[in-house]
Amino acid sequence: MRKRKSLMSLQMTIAVFACMIVAAALMFTDLMIGNNLSERAENDAKEESLEIARVVANTPLIIAALNGSEDQNDIQPFIEKILQVSNVRFITVLDMHRIRKSHPNREMINTYYEENDIAPSLEGKETVSVNKGSLGTSLRVFVPVFTADQRQVGAVMVGIMIEHVQEEIANSRAGIYAGVGVGMLVGILGSLVLARKIKKILFGLEPEEIAKLYEERSAMLHSVREGILAVDKDSYVTMVNDEALRLFGQAGIYGEPEGLKVDEYIPNTRLQNVLDTGNAELDQEQDINGIIILTNRVPVIVNNRIVGAIATFRDKTEMKNMAEKIIGVSIYAEALRAQTHEFMNKLHVIQGMVCMKYYDQLSHYINEVAKNYQSEVGAVIRKIRDPVLAGFIFGKLSMARAAGVTMTIKQDSFLPEAAEDEAVHELITIIGNLLNNALEALKDSSIKEIKLGIFWENDILTVEVNDTGPGIEKERQADIFLRGYSTKGLERGMGLFLVKQNLERLGGQIAVISEKGNGTLFRVIVPYWSKEENFD
Repeated sequence: MRKRKSLMSLQMTIAVFACMIVAAALMFTDLMIGNNLSERAENDAKEESLEIARVVANTPLIIAALNGSEDQNDIQPFIEKILQVSNVRFITVLDMHRIRKSHPNREMINTYYEENDIAPSLEGKETVSVNKGSLGTSLRVFVPVFTADQRQVGAVMVGIMIEHVQEEIANSRAGIYAGVGVGMLVGILGSLVLARKIKKILFGLEPEEIAKLYEERSAMLHSVREGILAVDKDSYVTMVNDEALRLFGQAGIYGEPEGLKVDEYIPNTRLQNVLDTGNAELDQEQDINGIIILTNRVPVIVNNRIVGAIATFRDKTEMKNMAEKIIGVSIYAEALRAQTHEFMNKLHVIQGMVCMKYYDQLSHYINEVAKNYQSEVGAVIRKIRDPVLAGFIFGKLSMARAAGVTMTIKQDSFLPEAAEDEAVHELITIIGNLLNNALEALKDSSIKEIKLGIFWENDILTVEVNDTGPGIEKERQADIFLRGYSTKGLERGMGLFLVKQNLERLGGQIAVISEKGNGTLFRVIVPYWSKEENFD
C-alpha cells in the first residue's frame, strides 16, 4: 500500500514546530515575567505609599495639629507640598472621629470618611486596601498617628490610583513585548536555518523517502546471497545480514553481533587492518572455525576520512560448486554446438547437391550419412545408458571430427543410468575436461586419435582417456592438477584442477600414465551407483 505523502515538507515541518516551541517558550516567559512585574509594581506602590504615610504620621506638625496643640488648618498646606514631590495621588489626614483634615479636593475637608477600611488603622494597625472613593478606585494605605506618649490621635491615608499602577505595569510590559517580538524573529530565522541544515544533511530527502530507502536497503541486504558485515571506525559491528548470520552459524558462531567489537565476534578478522591502512583486500580466503570463505574487505571513506569498513563474503565450497556447474554446462553446450555445426555442414552439402540437381549422388550421400549416424548413435546408446551423458559424448564425437581428431569409444565400454542426477553432472565435468585436455594436446600431433573407455562394475566406474599427443614429462605430472598451472598461456590451467576437486569430493582418484613422445592415458576411478537393478 502506497504511503500517503505528507502535506508539509520536512523543512517546513521542522520550521513550524521549532517556531511553535519558541513561541510557546516566549509566551510562558512573558506570562511569568508579566505576573512578576505586576506583583512587583503593586508591592512597590504599597511600599512607597507606606513610606510616605509613615513620614507624614511621624511629622510633629501633623501630631501636634491632631493633638490640638497646633492649628489644624496648617495640615492642608503641608500635605499639598508633600504631594508635589511624591508620586501618590492623595494624602488624607483623619482624626479619631474619621473627620478629614486634608484632601486634594478642599471641599472634602472636615467631612466624614464613611468607608470601613480605615477601622484597623484607628485601632493602631497599619493596613492596605483597594477601594473606590471620591477620586475613583485607588490603592490605599493607612498608618496610625501616635503622640510621644503613644496615644493615638488619628490616621494618615495615602492613595495611588489603580489606573496609575496599571499604566506603570503596561509600560513595563511594553519592554517585555518588544523582547518577545525580537525573540520570535530570531527563533523563526534560527528555525529556518536549522531546517535547511537538517535537510542538507538528509540529502534533501523527505521522511517518507527516507523510510522507503531504509526499507528497500534492508530488504536488499537481507535478500542477497552474499554475507555482508559492516563496522564503524571503532570496529564495532553496525550491520549484518541474514546470509552472514547463516554462514556464521555454520561455523558455530551464534548470537547477534551488532554493537560488539568485530574481533570479539569473529576470529582472525582483518577488518581492523582495513580500518588502519585504508587498503581494500579483495578475493581473500578466510578460515572461520573450519568454514572457508572468499571475502572482499573495503574501507568506507567519506570526505577523505575512513568512517568504517564492509566485508562481503561467500562460502568457498558453494562458489566452487557453482563454478563447476557452470563449467560443466559450458562443456555440454560446447559439445552440442560442435554437433550442430557438423549437421549444418551436412545440410549445406545437401543444399548444394539439390541446387545442382545431383539427385543420384544426393540419395547416396544421405544414405551414407544416415547409416553412419545411426551406427554411431546406436553404438553410443548401447554403451551409455544415461541419455544426458550419451548426448554429451555424441557431441564430443562431433567436436573431435571438427578438429580432425579420430575419437572412438572402446568396445567393452558400458555405463548404466545414474541413480542420482548430480552424478551425471559430475561425470560431464570430469570427462569433458579430460577430453578437452586431450584435444588440446593433439593440435600439433601428426597422429590425432583419442580413445575413450567407460567401464562400470560393482558400483565402481573407471574412465580412461587415451590420446596420441606428445605426452607429459614425469617431473611435470604432479603439477598439472594445480590451479592455474598450464603451458598453454594465461588464464588457463583450470580443467584438470576441477577434475581433481570433483574426484576428491566424490571419493575418487585419478592416475596419469605418460612418457615424453608416447601419448598420455588418464585413468579415473570413482564410486557410481546405478538406477537399474538388472541389465539385459
